[in-house]
Amino acid sequence: MASSQDVEEIKLIVGLGNPGAEYEGTRHNAGFLVIGSFANELGVNYWKQQCGALVAKVNYKGKDLVLAKPQSYMNRSGGPTKLLMAEYKVAITELVVIHDELDIDKGSARIKFGGGHAGHNGLKSIIEKCGSKDFTRLRIGIGRPPGKMRVPDYVLGRPKGQEDELFDQALADGLTCLNAMLDDGVPKAMSLLNAHK
Repeated sequence: MASSQDVEEIKLIVGLGNPGAEYEGTRHNAGFLVIGSFANELGVNYWKQQCGALVAKVNYKGKDLVLAKPQSYMNRSGGPTKLLMAEYKVAITELVVIHDELDIDKGSARIKFGGGHAGHNGLKSIIEKCGSKDFTRLRIGIGRPPGKMRVPDYVLGRPKGQEDELFDQALADGLTCLNAMLDDGVPKAMSLLNAHK
């Protein structure tokens, strides 16, 4: 089984979410939001349809990267991801997936390599389609739903008030983590950033 030490290069970054205006700004679309901010920082103004995803090719400090937002809905994210990996000759350890995470407190993000899907339908689909868990995850903390609120209702809802500020903070933290992974490598970014949370 691979470890974070096996990540020599990042080639494909996939932000998870659901397409369509009704899902914009929801907790479940944290992956779309982080990858969108990263693309904006790099001056991306055009995303093309490819392999069932919106795709942008960018150069980050001399490194060629493919950014993708699967358009197949969350629970079928694995199909476009697998197709893009084949199209761009990306190994599983060269993949980063950005997603919302219930088990991390609101307001922060963390980096993880490998592991299960913990009920996250996007991760579950990617693991099933790609046949491996050996990829890096950038987990955007959204916390657990309050009271007896159902998880689907919570993740498909939009944060309000102070919670919206914490959501923005988690997205910003995710962007910091992404830049650190690209600048310093996944193992170093994990040890530096996760230790301070």
